[in-house]
Amino acid sequence: MRVQKESNRVLDRIDLHILAILQQDGRIVMKDLAEQVGLSLTPCIERVKRMERDGVITGYHARVQPQALGLQILVFVEITLQQKSEKAFDRFKRAMFAIPEVMECHLVSGDFDYLIKARIPEMSAYRRLLGEILHVADAGQSKSYVVMEELKETMALSIER
Repeated sequence: MRVQKESNRVLDRIDLHILAILQQDGRIVMKDLAEQVGLSLTPCIERVKRMERDGVITGYHARVQPQALGLQILVFVEITLQQKSEKAFDRFKRAMFAIPEVMECHLVSGDFDYLIKARIPEMSAYRRLLGEILHVADAGQSKSYVVMEELKETMALSIER
């Protein structure tokens, strides 16, 4: 499988294999990565650096258990803005970047405008968070979903080889 990326460079099967391995273990030693994809060390390092330069690989992250930080509750919130002006969307966007509990915020199509994912320590923190979000949204409508059980969560993208 060959995947086209924005800079018109093509990701070949070896690039895709490298990406699949790095998604599972971002701290893998380059020598081990090279062995697993069937390259010598230097070409493997060059491919990884090229994909970093081209923005295909956007970073390496430690995955932290939320409960270890006291973040017991995962909540999703649907937000509908009262005003649909560019100014209202920009104000909302800036506000979401300023709220540390908000992990993800997506402008979506459908019955509401934004879908927010947030982690909080307790329900009283959620009440404060929702108040902050609704203030920015000019008292728009909201609908909340508190997660009772997390079945699957991954950052890994599906990569066919």
